[in-house]
Amino acid sequence: MPTALVFYVMIFRMEKGTDYIGISVVTICHDGNGKYLLEYRSDRCRDEHLTWSPIGSGGLRKEEKLETAVRREVEEECGAIPTDIEFLGHREVFRNINGVDTHWIAFDFRAKINPAEVNIMEPNKCLKLEWFAVSDIPEPMHSQFPIFLEQHKDKL
Repeated sequence: MPTALVFYVMIFRMEKGTDYIGISVVTICHDGNGKYLLEYRSDRCRDEHLTWSPIGSGGLRKEEKLETAVRREVEEECGAIPTDIEFLGHREVFRNINGVDTHWIAFDFRAKINPAEVNIMEPNKCLKLEWFAVSDIPEPMHSQFPIFLEQHKDKL
């Protein structure tokens, strides 16, 4: 007979960041010449619609190493293969999304990609991809992006 917890998980599917602390990677990709690739999020993505955010971010999978997640997320989102992956630091992320409190531990990275490899791989989540200098990043930004930029400004 299943335990109450197993029964709960089977029926109600627990959500990362909501039912338990989620772990994510957040990657800011650069071209090696001072430009960073950003996505403009669609109104069909999970949250923070019509905002600018770094490409290559998402939840860690079971038994996945952090750098493996960076490579997977960048390739899934823009088709490019990241190189020169650099760990920037971590952040605790508390947000309220549509009335639901969330809690994530974000491991932040910087990675070089080849601009010739970049394509929109998830058109339902991303309306456009553009390159910007840190000083020219447009608004509105994803709510966590200014915090990321402030925390890592000396490394970008």
